[in-house]
Amino acid sequence: MDKTEMTQLLHQVADGSVSPEDAALRLKMQPFQEIGEYAKVDFHRGIRQGVPEVIYGSGKTKEHILGIAKAMRANGQKTVLITRLTEEAADFVAAELPLDYNPLAKTGLVGELPTPTGKGKIVVATGGTSDIPVAEEAAVTAEALGNEVVRLYDVGVSGIHRLLGNMETIMSARCIVAVAGMEGALPSVIGGLADCPVIAVPTSVGYGASLGGVAALLSMLNSCASGVSVVNIDNGFGAGYMASMINHLD
Repeated sequence: MDKTEMTQLLHQVADGSVSPEDAALRLKMQPFQEIGEYAKVDFHRGIRQGVPEVIYGSGKTKEHILGIAKAMRANGQKTVLITRLTEEAADFVAAELPLDYNPLAKTGLVGELPTPTGKGKIVVATGGTSDIPVAEEAAVTAEALGNEVVRLYDVGVSGIHRLLGNMETIMSARCIVAVAGMEGALPSVIGGLADCPVIAVPTSVGYGASLGGVAALLSMLNSCASGVSVVNIDNGFGAGYMASMINHLD
């Protein structure tokens, strides 16, 4: 249950379609479930934070991922997002649950995408084609959380005309996720053009002195453009999540 569903339940109590006893039973159900000795699935996260728990696939066995996803579905979660999911684990989960796997983003979606409830559009932009896997993780995350996403890939500063040719898209966004490796200049340029928050995502793309994304990270942290925030290296999920929070603000 998320905040929207809880509010609907309370309205149903108010109009008499659900009894207070039935509502209390639904709300006081165990807030988490222990699955064997490997997981405690948090069912009340949607009530507390507005977004249900997401499965981080890296480091988990395919059996653990399937067990957690099954528990979420059994508890009524309509859309389960799995990040950092290998193709092998995706095939294993898909044998028992309706899974849509994105091999670029390494994400899996169990169930259907929700109808967008965000206030506007989230633009996900990349400096180059090599940044797309991280950008796709951000885009899929934002879509799974109920947002309309516009992808704007390969518009880096080495060919700035590609970005400037999409100014209508940039200016119509409610939030922009800017993903770049190398020197990480794209978020600063977009931050100087857009009138909305920009979330910068450094990627580990680049030659030796890029230091696995550290150079891009430091560049973005030192951005001279106002309104630019920065997430961790290759953290497309964190950027998509934050963009969704911004896009759902009144």
